[in-house]
Amino acid sequence: MIKELVKDETALSQPCEAATAEDAETAQDLLDTLASLEGAACLAANQIGVAKRVVAYLDDNDQPHVMYNPVLKQALGAFKAVEGCLSLEAESKVTRYDRVKVAYDELVDGELVPRKKDFTGWTAQTIQHMIDHCKGKLV
Repeated sequence: MIKELVKDETALSQPCEAATAEDAETAQDLLDTLASLEGAACLAANQIGVAKRVVAYLDDNDQPHVMYNPVLKQALGAFKAVEGCLSLEAESKVTRYDRVKVAYDELVDGELVPRKKDFTGWTAQTIQHMIDHCKGKLV
């Protein structure tokens, strides 16, 4: 279901709780909402009003993916960037990394399965933005 985006900085600045397999509906809502937004690359659950660590993003081929409980494990190639956010009016100056390793859970047959994956470039940057959302960090 397509959800309205949260703009309340107080709500967005709260760290999210760990996600479980029962958050599959939230994951689907993220995918539906992301698909409805022209030019959007990623969304975190707190941006649709759910304080859980679930994120959706589009990869370099515009294919959607969901991560539960993503954690940045390694980061290389720091650079300065200016990012916009669907939930915030102003752009933010941030430090991002060109290559990252992320540990996360993936929903497979109703169970969360741990995964690790390396990301580069734009996809790495969007995932870092989503991890910040999960921490309640406004960028």
